[in-house]
Amino acid sequence: MDENRMWQKLAAEFLGTAFLVFVGVGSVPALALARGGEPFTGAELGVISLAFGTIVVATVYTFGYISGNHINPAVTLGLAVSGKFPWREVPGYLIAQVLGATVGALAIVGVLGMPASEAGLGVAAYGDIPWYQAFTAEFVGTFILVFTVFGVIHRKAASGFAGIVIGLVVFAAIIPVAPATGASINPARTTGPMLIQQILGGEVHWEQYPVYIAAELLAGIAAALLFGLISKTAADKAAEKKESVSA
Repeated sequence: MDENRMWQKLAAEFLGTAFLVFVGVGSVPALALARGGEPFTGAELGVISLAFGTIVVATVYTFGYISGNHINPAVTLGLAVSGKFPWREVPGYLIAQVLGATVGALAIVGVLGMPASEAGLGVAAYGDIPWYQAFTAEFVGTFILVFTVFGVIHRKAASGFAGIVIGLVVFAAIIPVAPATGASINPARTTGPMLIQQILGGEVHWEQYPVYIAAELLAGIAAALLFGLISKTAADKAAEKKESVSA
C-alpha cells in the first residue's frame, strides 16, 4: 500500500536526472561564461565538483524513497545484475534517466542561452588522450561511485547517511577524473548533453561515445559483482534463497 506506482518512480528518475544535469553539467558552461577567456582553474574544478555533489545529496533525500534515486543507468544495471532490482523495470528507468538528462541539458540552454552551447554545454569529451586512458578514467570513476552506492544501501550500513556519502563520493571522484574525460561517470549524463548539443549545431565527438558508455556500464556491473563477492555473508545467502523460494 505504501509503495509508489511505476509512473511515480519513473517521474522521480526523470526529474532527479534532469536536476543532476541542469545543476552539475550546467555549472560547466556557467563558469566558462563567467571567466570569459581566462584559462580553466583548479578552483573552478572544485566548484563544479561541489555542484554535482550537492545536487546528488538533494536528489537522494528528495527522490530516494520514491524510486531509489538511481539517476544513473550504471547504478540501475548494477542493481539489476546483483538481484536487488527487477529486470522488468530496467528499461523504463533507463529511458526516464536519458530523457531527464536531455531535458536537463535543454534547460541549461533555456537559462544561459546559446552562449552555453557555444561554451560546449558541459559535453563530456576526452581530447587528445588515448581511448583506453579515457576508458580507464570513466571505468574507475564509475566503479568507485557504484561500489559506494552498494555500500551505503547495505543492510548493515549506518542509516540516514546515504545521501551525504554518495554526494561526497561524486564530489571526490570528479576531481581526478575530470581532467581526463570530464568525469561523466553516468551514461545518461553522457547522452543528454550530447543530444542537445548536436541538435543545436554544436561540436560533438560521437566517436568517443562508445568509450564512455561501455566504461560506465561495465563499471556498474563490475562494482555490483565485486561488492557482493566481498560483502555477502551466510545470512545474506539464506535471505536471498528464502526470497527466491517465496517468489
